[in-house]
Amino acid sequence: MEPLLAFNTAISFITNTDWQSYSGETTLSNFSQMTAITFPITSATTGFVVAMAFIRAFFVRNGGADLGNFYRDFVRFITRVLMPVSLLLGLFAIWQGMPQTLDTAVAAHPIQGCEQTIMLGPVASLETIKHLGTNGGGFFNANAAHPFENPTPLTNTVLMILMALLPSALVVCFGHMIGNRRQAWILYGVMGALLLLILPVTVLSEQHGTPILSQAGIALQPDAGHPGGNMEGKEVRFGIAGSALFNVVTTSFTTGSVNSMLDSFTPLGAVPPFIGMMLQCIFGGKGVGFLAALVYGLIAVFIAGLMSGRAPEFLGKKIERAEIMVSLALLIHPLVILTPSSWSMIVPYGTSSLANAAMHGYSEVLYAFSSAAANNGSAFAGLNANTPWYNLWLGIVIMAGRYPPTIFMMAVAGSVAAKPTLEPTVGTLRTDTLKFGIFWFGTILVVGALTFFPALVLGSIAEYFAMKSGHTF
Repeated sequence: MEPLLAFNTAISFITNTDWQSYSGETTLSNFSQMTAITFPITSATTGFVVAMAFIRAFFVRNGGADLGNFYRDFVRFITRVLMPVSLLLGLFAIWQGMPQTLDTAVAAHPIQGCEQTIMLGPVASLETIKHLGTNGGGFFNANAAHPFENPTPLTNTVLMILMALLPSALVVCFGHMIGNRRQAWILYGVMGALLLLILPVTVLSEQHGTPILSQAGIALQPDAGHPGGNMEGKEVRFGIAGSALFNVVTTSFTTGSVNSMLDSFTPLGAVPPFIGMMLQCIFGGKGVGFLAALVYGLIAVFIAGLMSGRAPEFLGKKIERAEIMVSLALLIHPLVILTPSSWSMIVPYGTSSLANAAMHGYSEVLYAFSSAAANNGSAFAGLNANTPWYNLWLGIVIMAGRYPPTIFMMAVAGSVAAKPTLEPTVGTLRTDTLKFGIFWFGTILVVGALTFFPALVLGSIAEYFAMKSGHTF
């Protein structure tokens, strides 16, 4: 690898982003795939450890400061969760047809008489840990659309469950640790409602297909009793529903694994993946999404306190000026997405990488920086990101999207832990009620919409109306 690509790849996997500007099976050896790609997937543990420290800040009593030990939590999570589960899942993956070998390739002889080289390697071990750890980097360039990475509809379903497993379980763990399961279920409901809100958009848009092709008689509408929908860029063994669900899950849980190409999705069908990465709290990645949801929760508490005239408290801790600096974590995210995306659309070294023009080309760039900032790693496709400009700035955005928000969150955790725990009174603003859950949900929608909706209007939403008028890009 040339230096900027090596920098991009290294920082990508160390931060649990797993963005790939290269083709894995032709660029890396099996040794590199195992040591430089599979092993750094343990970086998923860092998000979990930070989340644990933040949770402890709220049940530390009487101004204590014990947020736990990073190395103890790190080792425990790897040895007690990731390793044993991945071992069992690796055996399941091999049973389903994923290769697990140190051979690099095998020669096949098709009936046409030529020789075909089929790449192999330790695929099953990478696939299990990457989905369990919400990582997403693929052994093959086609990622989970490749039959060796995702052979059957059963593996497609299991991989989606793995992506959702630990981020959703962390919310339940949160309730156990603070001794308030009701609070955890309110948060779980907020996240689940967001997921259920965006999922039908992609599924229905892809099943409806492209109106221009339907009008031309090339793709018939499913409601006319004929097969229809948008199958471009999708694997037949998964179909439209399996592909749409997989891509919404992988971006909502910020995993980054893909089993179809978003570049071929309909304009509205591509909007939910954007939303999942821009909000980062529709469960999100392990630890990171949970923390993002709590940031919105703290802001909701502060706003609700101002509106009701009550002292803002969250889990018995006062939310004051020092804690509201968590808003900086929300400001960093749009800053590192929108600034380089805008610049890339006005300079020749940015636009020269586009495979499509106008709104669709803009979506390709916006998706790349959204994926990098959200530590997601999936690609819209259609964008040649293996250039000095994109390798450098995507790497910088990956770092800025991962570390500064974590630093702010840990600073807030330290501030919260040092405060005494207050006993609830009649005037306490309760955060474990359905009413506050709705307010929490609304805060996420309003803040997220005000931040990112204009960018989506310039891209996928504008492309949707252009498509309705008979224009494609």
